Amino acid sequence: MTDGLAPRAVVGAGTWGTTLALLLSRSGPVTLLARDEAHAERLRSDGQNERYLPGVPIGERVHVSADPATLAAATELVVLALPSAAMRSTVRAIAPSLSPAAVLLSVAKGIETGSLRRMSEVIGEEVPGAEARVAALSGPNLALEIARGLPAGSVVAATDDAISERVVAILGGRTFRLYRNRDIVGVELAGALKNIVAIVAGAADELQAGDNAKAAMTTRGLAEMTRLGVAMGANPLTFAGLAGIGDIMATCSSALSRNHRLGVELAAGKPWAEIEGTLPGVAEGAYTVRAAIALADRHGVDMPIAREVHAVLYEGKDVRASVVDLLARESRDELSGLA
Repeated sequence: MTDGLAPRAVVGAGTWGTTLALLLSRSGPVTLLARDEAHAERLRSDGQNERYLPGVPIGERVHVSADPATLAAATELVVLALPSAAMRSTVRAIAPSLSPAAVLLSVAKGIETGSLRRMSEVIGEEVPGAEARVAALSGPNLALEIARGLPAGSVVAATDDAISERVVAILGGRTFRLYRNRDIVGVELAGALKNIVAIVAGAADELQAGDNAKAAMTTRGLAEMTRLGVAMGANPLTFAGLAGIGDIMATCSSALSRNHRLGVELAAGKPWAEIEGTLPGVAEGAYTVRAAIALADRHGVDMPIAREVHAVLYEGKDVRASVVDLLARESRDELSGLA
């Protein structure tokens, strides 16, 4: 559908953005802002997002556009479904068109390289006066399952309960159950850092290391995530919730996870430079790992698994050698750094 103005909008017509537009369209019209007119026209003519969600019709309530001016009508909610690397430039470009009344919901699971900002911080910096109405959504969100109507749960984080409640009321439903959390720092960090753990899980599967080894690696990865979160002021219990353990369970076990697939490809002997352009979307973990290590250094946090993932991706280290080095580490208190 190409005409009409909608009080809700999604910026970013990738897998997750299209899926969220479908969810929002169940209760009313929604604008889906594509990256350019060619992409928008393709979505309109195909009636589906053939590249990312083949076989899932978009429906007449989704108004596909490439014109940022259409966002002015979205006075209720604007969902920012963008790769973390594109968040700042895109939000800066659309900021003049955003309604001052709309909640701005980030669904990106990454950390900005260089500035080390979380996505809610990036949005707050680029949209003057919007800090109080920015929220973040995270959890086990395998988009293809949700687009097909399968049940899922996620968590909405905002420092103001009224903001998270608005998101739950607008976006939540019987098959997409949403919970609230005031710990936006923890929710965003968990969503970003678990992508690194998913790479490890994919590598463990490809190496046929066994379920015990995979469970140990993912659990220790969760410990790393929590240590950094605690050092940055997050609630450690957030990492035991949907944004932490919940997301790890989904992305570390599913073939639908791009980060898991990246781990499989790395363990098969392919270099990152060869894999990057073949993935069906962005594997955020490959970019977040740089920011994670920089934050670990800043806060004095031990993150050996993240460092090994970085070594494999960017330093040419063999995956098997990384596994050997992790296993050779000195034993320590399991809860070290979590108190």
